Amino acid sequence: MKFIDMNGKKIEILSKRNGKPAILILTGMGSPFYEWEEIISALEENSQIIMFHRPGLGESEFTNTKKSTENVTKEIIQILEKLNITEPVVLIGHSYGGLCAQHLSKIYPNKIRGLLLLDSTSVDLYKLDQLDLPYLNENDSDAAWIEKCIEYASLSPLELSKQLAPILTENQKKLPQNIQEKLIAFYINPLLYKTMVQEITSWEKDAETIKSLPFTGSFPVTIIGRDKKKCISNHVKSGIPKDEAELLEETWHQLIIEQQAIYKNAKLLFALDAGHDIYFDQPQLVIKEIKELIHKRLS
Repeated sequence: MKFIDMNGKKIEILSKRNGKPAILILTGMGSPFYEWEEIISALEENSQIIMFHRPGLGESEFTNTKKSTENVTKEIIQILEKLNITEPVVLIGHSYGGLCAQHLSKIYPNKIRGLLLLDSTSVDLYKLDQLDLPYLNENDSDAAWIEKCIEYASLSPLELSKQLAPILTENQKKLPQNIQEKLIAFYINPLLYKTMVQEITSWEKDAETIKSLPFTGSFPVTIIGRDKKKCISNHVKSGIPKDEAELLEETWHQLIIEQQAIYKNAKLLFALDAGHDIYFDQPQLVIKEIKELIHKRLS
């Protein structure tokens, strides 16, 4: 299955049904599901893998519906209904997808049998904006990203191809050629950046809403954060002042730790030698923790 209809618009979906439980993976902001191939291949034999591109991403049609974590939860419920999935799912959320997963966990705890937050955006993400980071505030703040995405949204695919070169990361270049081609098409689609503008504009308000909601679930939860030392080193190599890199990563690290207080008895760990894209840097760890969540539920 490649597409499903949602409110008259096509949504690009990956659904591989080879058993139970269903594993639903929510990707980060501006991130394609194509690059999760190693993890999908390791899990699909005995479960059902579900991934989808939110409206405006990949081959999913853009809609004028507000881009928010609340609407993502509504989309998830529709997708589960269309796929006739009635049993609780193992839910994985990376980055912004983790923020969406947290929203779903508050609204529909009965739909979840296990939750993995993978370097997830925090409900207190506003604290990052309060940091004294002159270089990053000028070059990598929400305002800077919105401005950049507005510019990219106005370009043609050919212009984007030139502007973004090189388009793929070193990790992505290790993927099969057909997946690399899908990734390139994903990144040179102007609608991607139009969608990102709306998601970035809404996410602090979304986080406030999620934080205000009570959590009543009883499913197992695992939280994995990135390696702050590796990230500091990567930031410095990219030109970010060391003091800013350290402050940013110390704060992000603390926000990951604080997620544990939201979910009773949540397991917390940090992936050694992994950056933000833990599914690339430590895929075997991610696979292991997903399988452990399934086992906890079954035991």
